[in-house]
Amino acid sequence: MALFLVTGGAGFIGSHVCDALIGRGDRVRVLDDLSTGHRSNLPPGVELIVGDIADPAMAGLAMDGVDGCFHLAAIASVERGVTDWLGTHNANLTGTITLFDAIRRQGSRIPVVYASSAAVYGDCTVVPIHEDCEPRPLSAYGADKYGCELHARVASHVHGIPTAGLRFFNVYGPRQDPKSPYSGVISIFCERISRGLPITIFGDGGQTRDFVNVADVVRALLAAMALRPADAPVFNVCTGRATTVVALARLIADLSGRPLDTSHAAPRMGEIRDSLGDPSLARAVLGLDETIELRAGLGKVLEWMAAKG
Repeated sequence: MALFLVTGGAGFIGSHVCDALIGRGDRVRVLDDLSTGHRSNLPPGVELIVGDIADPAMAGLAMDGVDGCFHLAAIASVERGVTDWLGTHNANLTGTITLFDAIRRQGSRIPVVYASSAAVYGDCTVVPIHEDCEPRPLSAYGADKYGCELHARVASHVHGIPTAGLRFFNVYGPRQDPKSPYSGVISIFCERISRGLPITIFGDGGQTRDFVNVADVVRALLAAMALRPADAPVFNVCTGRATTVVALARLIADLSGRPLDTSHAAPRMGEIRDSLGDPSLARAVLGLDETIELRAGLGKVLEWMAAKG
């Protein structure tokens, strides 16, 4: 029975990873500062350490005796990177380096699968975006995530730590808190539209996103952990299907049986106009099959919200 560390494990994606690991019989340790995560997200049997990933002592304690690490702790917000540049840098990049350094200091070779982001590509002119496209981040968040990839190469090539990075596109699913300022557009739209409330669309609504279900993200994370590669690869985690923000809102309204009430605001600084990923490499190397269709995935989100009240 393996023991895995999940940083940020009480959060949206991390808690689904914990469910999958516990479900297959593994032991799970979580390191989370609970700034956005919740204890209630964790399944029974998980060991929770409340602490800061950027604290070397805490990272060393959490890493002790584990067989692998899923590193998901982050402040996943472009907007927060504008208002708290240094704070987000500390969580997103310093925290990642601290984690790698904890492994180095132990003299171990614990494999790490970490969350990167499509934000590393910036406003890429190549569509769909593949992993060989030049990273040109436009936000502090994207810059820090690309920094994580660069330091993962150092971890692998200098210190022999197996790493794999997953460039998540727009992840959605149950447990994504619509009241969080860092929440995704789907959870916010689902919560408001299903209650008959108006929504705000930033920009003209024609911007496109590649929405990928959290269940598909978890499958990608588990498959990447099995690789234990020496060359620090990165993979897109996406569907290869583009959806405009306006089309998303209309689909949610249709599923909810509610009228759509929208207003528009100025585009947000640092946000990308079009984001569509190429999933070919992940499908070939990680053995992933077709991803969950958006309509079916949105239905699950709405069901979860209705059950939650």
